[in-house]
Amino acid sequence: MLYIGDLVNTHGIKGEVRIISFFKYKDIVFKPNNILYVKDKKLKIKTYRKHKQFDMVTFEGFTNINEVLKFKGSKVYIQKNEYNFPGPLNEELYGKKVYNQGKLLGTLDKIIDNGVQEILVVKGEKEYLIPFVDEFVKNIGESIQLSLIKGFIDED
Repeated sequence: MLYIGDLVNTHGIKGEVRIISFFKYKDIVFKPNNILYVKDKKLKIKTYRKHKQFDMVTFEGFTNINEVLKFKGSKVYIQKNEYNFPGPLNEELYGKKVYNQGKLLGTLDKIIDNGVQEILVVKGEKEYLIPFVDEFVKNIGESIQLSLIKGFIDED
């Protein structure tokens, strides 16, 4: 199971729920007939829409606020093997060693989204914030290979 967000509240009286998700490929996941797992229950998406920062979902078989209240505050998961994602999932990259032109910088601690692009947070002797763009990230495999421009990081 792969964690994709939190079901934070209900919305209205017809069983709609609010999910906060920063999952990279939620445009693939949040579609009618796809399956989400909440509190070990397999739930099929009936409708989906965006509302402010929320992903608004109704589930098949749930038409009333009282039926979905039990899910409030729960984590939302998917089965990764049910989807074909076009690239690596951020969650799979955490903990990988990060090298800049062959020199170890540290390990990938997390990836943050600043609203414009994703940023790699690499922790080693120092903490490095590196834009997750093709110009810098050259290869992702067992490790992450970077090619940063001179002066981008403090080089001793």
